[in-house]
Formats: sequence, C-alpha cells, structure tokens
Amino acid sequence: MCGFAGFVGAPGALGAEAMERLAARMAARLESRGPDDAGTWVSSAAGIAIGHRRLAVIDLTAAGRQPMVSASGRSVLAYNGEVYNFAEIRRDLEAEGRRFRGGSDTEVVLEACEAWGVERAVSRFIGMFAFAFWDVRARRLTLVRDRLGIKPLYWGRSGGVLFFGSQPKGFFDHPAWRPEVDRDALAAYLRHASVPAPHSIFTGIEKLEPGSIIEIDADGRETRHRYWDLREIAREAVQEPDALDDETAIETLDELLRDAVKRRMIADVPLGVFLSGGIDSSTVLALMQAQSGRPVKSFTIGFDEAGYDEARDAKRVARHLGTDHTELYVAPGHAQAVLPELASWYDEPFADSSQIPTCLVSEMTRRDVTVALSGDGGDEVFAGYNRHVSAPALWRRVGAWPRPLRAALASMLRAPPPSAWDCLSLAVPRSIRPPQVGDKAHKLAALLAMPHEEALYRWLVSQWSDPDALVRGGREPRGILWDPELGRDFPDWTSQAQFLDSVTYLPDVILTKVDRASMAVGLEARVPLLDHRVVEFAWRLPRSMMIPNGKTKWLLRQVLRRYVPERLTDRPKMGFAVPVEFWLRGPLRDWAESLLAEQRLREGGYFEAAPVRRAWDLHLSGLRSNLHQLWPILMFESWRETWGIGGA
Repeated sequence: MCGFAGFVGAPGALGAEAMERLAARMAARLESRGPDDAGTWVSSAAGIAIGHRRLAVIDLTAAGRQPMVSASGRSVLAYNGEVYNFAEIRRDLEAEGRRFRGGSDTEVVLEACEAWGVERAVSRFIGMFAFAFWDVRARRLTLVRDRLGIKPLYWGRSGGVLFFGSQPKGFFDHPAWRPEVDRDALAAYLRHASVPAPHSIFTGIEKLEPGSIIEIDADGRETRHRYWDLREIAREAVQEPDALDDETAIETLDELLRDAVKRRMIADVPLGVFLSGGIDSSTVLALMQAQSGRPVKSFTIGFDEAGYDEARDAKRVARHLGTDHTELYVAPGHAQAVLPELASWYDEPFADSSQIPTCLVSEMTRRDVTVALSGDGGDEVFAGYNRHVSAPALWRRVGAWPRPLRAALASMLRAPPPSAWDCLSLAVPRSIRPPQVGDKAHKLAALLAMPHEEALYRWLVSQWSDPDALVRGGREPRGILWDPELGRDFPDWTSQAQFLDSVTYLPDVILTKVDRASMAVGLEARVPLLDHRVVEFAWRLPRSMMIPNGKTKWLLRQVLRRYVPERLTDRPKMGFAVPVEFWLRGPLRDWAESLLAEQRLREGGYFEAAPVRRAWDLHLSGLRSNLHQLWPILMFESWRETWGIGGA
C-alpha cells in the first residue's frame, strides 16, 4: 500500500534535477500513505516525473522500492495496492523466461503488464490496485484502477500540465497547479456527501472510475475503456441466475470467502481486523481466525451514548472466537481532536460523519499492526441495507395511489413548515406523540410527490434534495441515478438499489472513507468481501436468496452460523454511526457556528446562506436533526480553510 504523484509536461521544459525535486515534494505530501520509503523517477526528454511513497508490506527490502523500472528498462511502474495472487502470476511469468530481482508483488505487476499488455495482466489480478504504467519507448502513460474502486486514482490537466496520483493533495506543490472549485461537482457533493466519480472537486481533474483503464499517448490523445463492467455482469446475472440450491450456495460462498480471506492474510508485517460485531466484520474475523495458528488481533470502537455502542456485541464475538481483542470508547473530546485533521486527510470535501470513528479505530489499530482486514462491502454485495427491504414495501403502499392524489396530498403536507407541524403535535398526549412530526410530514410529502419508483433511491440517498438551489452557479451533473435504462436492466427495485449502491455509495463514500482514514496513519485496510470473485458469485445467485422473508444478507448469515452462534450477531443493524448530531448542540457547537456564520457563507460565495442558517437554527432547537444537511457544509468549509481555497 502506497501513494504516488506525477506529472507530464513539455519535454525538456525542466531539467532532470528540477523535475526530481518537484516529484519528491509532491510525493512528500503523501507521506502518511507510505512512511517507510520514498523514490522518484524522471525523464526530462519525455517530460514525465513520478514520485512515490512506500508502505512496506510484502518484501520489506529495497527490492520493492518504487517507482520501479522493469528488468528490460522498457517500462516504469508506480503502484498503490496489493495483488494477492502475485505468486501464481510470477510462476507463469518465470515459465515464460522472466526473471525477478526481489519478492514483491510490485515487480510481478510491472513484469506482467510489460509481458502481456496492461489489460490482459489486470484481468488476471485478484486484489485492490491503482497504478501508473509508463511505456518508455512509446512515451505512453497508462492509468488503471481496480474493479470495485477500492484504491483511488486522480488525473487531469491544470495549467497546461497533466497530473496523476493517489490523492490530489500531491498536486499542490507543482507551480502549474491551479486549484479551482468545480461548482457542478460541489452540487453533486451536497447530494451524496462525497464528490461522485468521475468528478472531483477540482476543475479539470477526474477520478478514474472503477474497472477502468485510460491510455494517454505522447501527443496527448486519450483512450478509455473498461476491463471489468459491473453493470454488464449484474444485468446478465439478474436475467439468467445460476440454478443453485441453498446448501450448494452456502458451501460455495464459504469456500470463496475462506480463500479471499486467506489471500489477504499474506504479509510480511503484523495483521489484524476491524470488528463491529455485525454480520460482515464477524464473518471476516471468523474466517481469519479459522485459518490462523494464533489469536487474531481484533479492534473495536465504542460509545457511551445509548443507541450507538456496538463494542459489547463485538466483544462477545471476539470472546467466542478467542481473538486478542482491543477496544476504545470514544468521547466528544476524541472527536474534537480529530476534526482539525479531517480536511487534510480527506483532501476532497467528504461528509460521512462515520469518518470520525473510522479514523480513530485506524489510529488505534496501527499501534499494533500494519494491515487490517475490514468487513466493508457486505451490505452492497449481499443486500444488507434497511432500504433494500423497507423501500420496496413503502412504495407498494404509496405508489398504488393515483399520481394526482399523491401530488395533492404532498402539497397539503408541505404547506405548513415543519415547525408548525411540531406545534400542532403538542396537542397530542406525550405518551403517544411521535418525535419530529414536522420532519416526518415533509419527508412523507417528498415521497408522495415522486413521479416513479426509480426516483425513490435518489431521494433515499440525498443529503440535500435540490443542491442546485443551494450552490451559487452550480448545476448538478445528471449521472447514473437519472439513467432511464436502469428499470430495464434491473426490473426489481432491490437489485437496482444494490447495483447503484455498488457503483456510487460503495466506492465514493464507504471505500473513500476507509482508504483516507487508514492511509492517514499508514495502515493498510483490506476488504475480502469485495474480492471480485465473491461479487460475481453473489450477483449470479437467485434473487430469492438475497432477502428471503425480509431477512437481509441471508446467505452471508448462513456462512457465519458455521463459526459463530446466531444469537451473538442477530440484532438490528446499527451502522458505524456516531452521535455527532448531539455533539453539534454541545461540545462542537462553537466550531460549527464559526464555519456556518452567515457572513462567512456570504463572503465565501459558494452557498446561499439563508437555507443553511435555517437548517442550523432548526437543528439547534432540537426539533429536528439536520446532521445530514449540515455536515457536508461543515466539511466543505473546513476543507476550504485547510487548503487555502478562496471564496468567489
């Protein structure tokens, strides 16, 4: 696991020494991603320079140093990630006459790409990776990102220079870098709580999409294509699923997961696992412990606030499996200590508040291990979110009503503001009065006003439902959430939601959160549930195995029952939430008020101040929790302050 940053400018414009110094400074911005080693490679004649920071995990010697030049001298690689089947690929390359100098997977990736071509090579890789491959003779740069988007890769042009790297913070030291906020991307950020690929917060810079390759020739011509397309895989699987009985499916998944976990236990450094006590992380831990000759180190975050603490459940699972368990209880003071660092770690605005405990559990874990396995991806792959069950049932009730009737009822519910509904609710005895009546009335109005079922998913995942009205000069890009062909490709709503989760929420929020939090402390996070073989198998399952009788992640639960009693993990889904909504009314209030001050918002020129202030005032009143709307604004303003991004 590592980080790299590079650029391609006019050939001969800078001398080799100047380019090397510049590449080293750019890579130094990424030191936390690779604290163990640093390297550069430049070609003044071609105008390219690459800087690299290394986190040594496999082959800790200098033989694994990057950027790495192939044995022939024809190719150069800067690589971030792990290819877990590198030993098998190496044997095949050796059979073809290739010879190796060290034992790293980096060298295998490099020689495979040179020997077989990049696309043929990556089609054989099992793992997570993002890399830049330079063909010295053709002066061609190839950028590649793994199938699910586990590892990040940014690229684009600014000031006449082509930039590429693991995180955009690596570009800031280049004199040609012009960091300008893309207001359209900012509008998309307010809906999703992150900037969705292929966009980035910076004008002219993109995220390479998962499963994609882009080649940039010496004349600057770009060629893009996908080597792995989840939409095509999922669409064909849904239309023609495998005919499997329950026992065969359970046994096959158990074998696949055992292999996925075993491969991710390969390392020359200590390993551990993040444990929440839920289905996903418990499954990973159980399979890891079953294949380990010693107690696995497990790590958990807990909270004193009721309704947020999973540490006790995790502890019971750890005790049953016999792991070496560590837990940390988080207080508001912990969050306050992390807040000033978030914007520098997440160098694009990022607003999933569970980034706080993720950062804290990563920091705690790194004290004992260098690699941690995670249960991320289980909800997307095996249909584990509450919306996968509740949303279709909700729409069946509401969508059956005539649309004009729904529109009329929505208008009636919207007419009084939420505060008026809350005042009216005071006439109802406290013992039977539901909380946040105004908030619920307006949410019901939004549901009633929906034109069709496809809009339901977009509503469920939106932080701000109309970001264009909030961002000055911004127009939200209409991406896959507006694709009219989704209903044809995925006739049932749950499959459609699973697919959308997998190509938007998973890479842009979940995996981004884990990558930045773990890499901020030099910890490698591995995600066995996102082994592409597991993902492909899960999509080929009969849809009836996803949520039989309303039981989410049914098949994954059956595998886990082989290792952990059901009573230890069968509980309502909590998610990795933190009580930030309460902290904003208490210990974090002054911090938030300074970032949401009306004058600051007006002078910044990015947001309309009035709706932001209304949301803040309503949140402070306690009548409504507006965390989902406020946190994106707070994180953007904090990011802007940290990186010196000026106002309009």
